[in-house]
Amino acid sequence: MSHIPQGFRLGAANADFRGKHLERNDLSLVFSDIPATAAGVFTTNLFRAAPVLVSEEHIASSGEAGVRGVLFNSGQANACTGEQGRENCLRTLDMVSEELGKAGEKVSPESLLPASTGVIGAQMPMDKWAAAVPALVASLGHVDLEGLARAMMTTDAFPKMADRSLTLKGGTVLLAGVAKGAGMICPNMATMLSLVMCDAKVEPSAWRAMFRRAADATFNRVSVDGDTSTNDSLYGLANGASGVAVEPEEIPLLEASLTEVLGELAYMLVKDGEGATKVMHIHVTGASCDADAEKVARTIGHSQLVKTAMFGRDPNWGRIVAAAGRAGVAFDPMALRVTLCGVELFRDGRPTDLDFDALLEEPLKAVDLPLEVSLGNGPGESRLLASDLSHGYVSLNSDYRS
Repeated sequence: MSHIPQGFRLGAANADFRGKHLERNDLSLVFSDIPATAAGVFTTNLFRAAPVLVSEEHIASSGEAGVRGVLFNSGQANACTGEQGRENCLRTLDMVSEELGKAGEKVSPESLLPASTGVIGAQMPMDKWAAAVPALVASLGHVDLEGLARAMMTTDAFPKMADRSLTLKGGTVLLAGVAKGAGMICPNMATMLSLVMCDAKVEPSAWRAMFRRAADATFNRVSVDGDTSTNDSLYGLANGASGVAVEPEEIPLLEASLTEVLGELAYMLVKDGEGATKVMHIHVTGASCDADAEKVARTIGHSQLVKTAMFGRDPNWGRIVAAAGRAGVAFDPMALRVTLCGVELFRDGRPTDLDFDALLEEPLKAVDLPLEVSLGNGPGESRLLASDLSHGYVSLNSDYRS
């Protein structure tokens, strides 16, 4: 069972945002009993949803007052909704602030961060918000980490959560994270919605810097379908409720634990890619620089031909080689080597003499498929997790709005 860091309470309610009368929660709140230092990493899509813009503003202005909570809703993205979408977003924070006030918690709307996911373009059903917020606030402290993760889900097949405990000089601290996302996953920061809670006391600039680095090493290294959402948001709250202050020399230890949590969540996002059956662990080495290695890794991971080959358990080295060759990176084709699940498929400009169809028949039945691509002897390398592409992806996305 995943544990919730000290000083955090979770709540969830069913607002029926999808209008299908599903018996599942679609509104949730993460609340810190004391002000928390907030970090946020958001989508690079130019069409940034209203909750993304508002969250950025609230984090930037939080200062010493800190942040008290994150408000999640699924079923409504509140993206491409104009000024009305922004006003509705702010009104939802007012509603929660007012209801918390009735419960004895003095919390300003500016100390809350909104996060939304769902269909783009629809306006928020404010009557449903008004009806559900009292139940949401009343549920605080009665929802566990899995309940939070489930309330965030849309097309996800399973809830995604991870935690770590870390013993420091001053005592033990806990980190716990949740994420949702299965489609529109090709981020340049995070993917869809994710949150990490931490009960350590961390200097704000250190917390935000490690969050950026951890996101770059994990959530920025995943791809399902090559699409970056309008709503991608990754939040981090550190409230210090454990009473344990992180010393400067302990920052790398906390960052390592944070990276492990985000890495576990990122892997689950790819594994749960819409219709996905495989996770390609792409590792490109020998490039002239890391940026070139990343271009090759992403070109391979985004290739529909490579993805469908992996779904069909076909060791089609030609698709991998062709993707590397069109990545816009200079390398000697004769130096290229491709190894799939430990079996070398290609080197010296041609396929190897191995009977790789027979050798890979069993390994390609696994979920996790390691793919090593060497471009030469350069120092550059990159890693990427990418899903395969199956019939299920088309089925899910062809009727997403219906």
